[in-house]
Amino acid sequence: MRTTTFLSLFLGLTLFATAQITPHPFQQLDQELPTPNGYRNAAGDAGHEYWQQKADYEMEITLDDVNQRIYGTETITYHNNSPDELRYLWLQLDQNMRAKDSQTKLVSSGNIQQRMDVTNIKRMHDLAKFDGGFKIEEVKDTEGKDLHHVINYTMMRVDLPSPLAAGASYSFRVKWWYNINNRMEIGGRSGYEYFPEEGNYLYTIAQFFPRMCVYNEVDGWQNKQFLGRGEFTLPFGDYKVAITVPADHVVASTGLWQYPKQVLTPTQRKRLEKAKASDTPVMIVTPEEALENEKSVTTEQKTWTYYAENVRDFAFASSRKFIWDAVGVKFGDRTVLAMSYYPKEGNPLWEKYSTRVVAHTLEVYSKYTVDYPYPVAISVHTDRIGMEYPMICFNGGRPEDDGTYSERTKYGMIGVIIHEVGHNFFPMIINSDERQWTWMDEGLNTFVQYLTEVEWERDYPSRRGPAYKITDYMGGDKNFISPIMTNSESIHQFGNNAYAKPATALNILRETVMGRELFDYAFKEYCRRWAFKHPTPADLFRTMEDASGVDLDWFWRGWFYTTDHVDIALDEVKWFRMDTRDPDVENAISRKEEAETRPFIGDIRNRESVKETVTERDPEMKDFYNEYDPHGVSILDQQEYKSYLDSLTADEQKVLQMDVNYYELRFKNKGKLVMPVILEFTYTDGTKEEVRIPAEIWKHNADSVSKVFILEKELESIVLDPYRETADVDTGNNYWPPRPQPTRFQLFKQKQKENPMQRKKRADKEKDGPR
Repeated sequence: MRTTTFLSLFLGLTLFATAQITPHPFQQLDQELPTPNGYRNAAGDAGHEYWQQKADYEMEITLDDVNQRIYGTETITYHNNSPDELRYLWLQLDQNMRAKDSQTKLVSSGNIQQRMDVTNIKRMHDLAKFDGGFKIEEVKDTEGKDLHHVINYTMMRVDLPSPLAAGASYSFRVKWWYNINNRMEIGGRSGYEYFPEEGNYLYTIAQFFPRMCVYNEVDGWQNKQFLGRGEFTLPFGDYKVAITVPADHVVASTGLWQYPKQVLTPTQRKRLEKAKASDTPVMIVTPEEALENEKSVTTEQKTWTYYAENVRDFAFASSRKFIWDAVGVKFGDRTVLAMSYYPKEGNPLWEKYSTRVVAHTLEVYSKYTVDYPYPVAISVHTDRIGMEYPMICFNGGRPEDDGTYSERTKYGMIGVIIHEVGHNFFPMIINSDERQWTWMDEGLNTFVQYLTEVEWERDYPSRRGPAYKITDYMGGDKNFISPIMTNSESIHQFGNNAYAKPATALNILRETVMGRELFDYAFKEYCRRWAFKHPTPADLFRTMEDASGVDLDWFWRGWFYTTDHVDIALDEVKWFRMDTRDPDVENAISRKEEAETRPFIGDIRNRESVKETVTERDPEMKDFYNEYDPHGVSILDQQEYKSYLDSLTADEQKVLQMDVNYYELRFKNKGKLVMPVILEFTYTDGTKEEVRIPAEIWKHNADSVSKVFILEKELESIVLDPYRETADVDTGNNYWPPRPQPTRFQLFKQKQKENPMQRKKRADKEKDGPR
């Protein structure tokens, strides 16, 4: 015991001495997190001085279906709810990432290999020559006077004629246009898909207008350039948008249509009313109607007007190809319309699944976060995409031309719809800074996506969420792994880092560290606190602790601030039983152990090779020790035992008489990421027992720790992390007794590569033709 105490103290001093270089896993996050203040308090909630800006938009948008362009004018009313005086305003010009002088093109790295795919080469040329940036024609005040403005790539500063006081508002106008990108050729979050056999287009339009940047007490103006990966940071506001499109187009949009009689037929309006009360999707535009619509190309136009309240963004889709269905989803006394818009190329998948998946997603996400507050939720199909905006998202998942589809296509489509509809909650409602922290929306959303998938179908093939699915990434080359707390533009392995790892971390918190009841309450409280506000990572971390009463700083530090991985090894198992000092008991045990000891090979062979020993030839050579039984019990042994018992108290005698097993287990933390230790004991009688040890067992020594278990029954085996819940990257060291882990390999027969002479002969035969 003295030695153990000394070692513990020594290790504690060592950890303290090196803490300035490598923080101890259980060091609190006081230095990493911002100091609480009146805007954001220590509990993780918005403080009593919290404020946020608001930006309202009135827009007139025209879709040019002949030249594939967007023309727009907008009036922005900016409400300065901050305590600060503002001399200028910053806007985001995200389309400028496709401008000729785009920084995105300049900073994109690449290389040329000996073998290059033709499609990739063509894409490189198309990207280089396409000019998709905003053409800002004017920036004026409401009286028509020019406002001085400066365009800095994807940012535009508008200089105000006089400072905007705290609590005041300012309105100004912007006029612009830009070329819409062909998504199928050069990619993009929005753009168009062209159907050459019909000459039709399907437009999914977003980032199509100059948008206000966020100004807050954390960063001032958000001024990170949009390089294409880190998405958007936007203030809330109200939108009224008039969208003029060809008269035979059907439009899907953020918000609710304001003049439905001008754009919808009486039949369509009647079908919409039916859909609100229906349990199954109702066709608003049938496949037959959409097919007829595809054939008509008109020069006439129609304007669809939408209004959206308290949203952070706006997007729409337009095409003459759309089939449209809808169903009502009840939230108390409200009915939300879950809707899908898709071309015939999406069937039979889309008609069967899309709207039902939208409705299911709204219900499950609302259970775990906040009730869905908006009047509609829309899923639009265009090929090879997954992108989200308030009330509307664009999703891939297309069957083959013959209507068949693979299992991967089916579940990929369901998964992307759940994910993109789920983005209504993260970040459209719980409005985090995507430009800085991709994981705050993608990771949290992927986590709730997993919860939604498991309620869609038992044994749903989820790609992300369960702990064992992240082990290959976490145990990989650290040169290509970033901490979760890394800026969006600097992340290695974007999908694993920003989606999979944070989703897995939350799942482990829920299942292993906190338990479902504590986690669900705290997570829902975070969503309630920060709905329609701008949370930061510290607000999430602090709320989860505040609402659960669980200190999680060790977890945030390990999972979010480092690239450490989980690899806990069951390094050693020692089995002890107490020496009772009773000679009748202990000597019998010794006799049995000696009898069961396997003989030495030499002794076995000597019984045959040595025909006769000296003592066998001459019995006079034997003495006391030749007949002595070391395991026998003498009267003196019994008297000494009785004397020993008499020296013990009654309680001490009870301890001595306990018939129990003592197992000392030593664990080694090879991956450096501390985690709870979950054990499954299997006893020799076939019964099992589960033991869950909190991560705090590592608090004094994060590298190695031992623990003693007092068990009434004898152990047959031990399994560490039996349910694959800690993301342990190497389960081969999780067993006692050790279990060999086979690695399977495949046999193949190497093909003989033809030599140049053989190739020449084959070419000659082809040239001569059949004979």
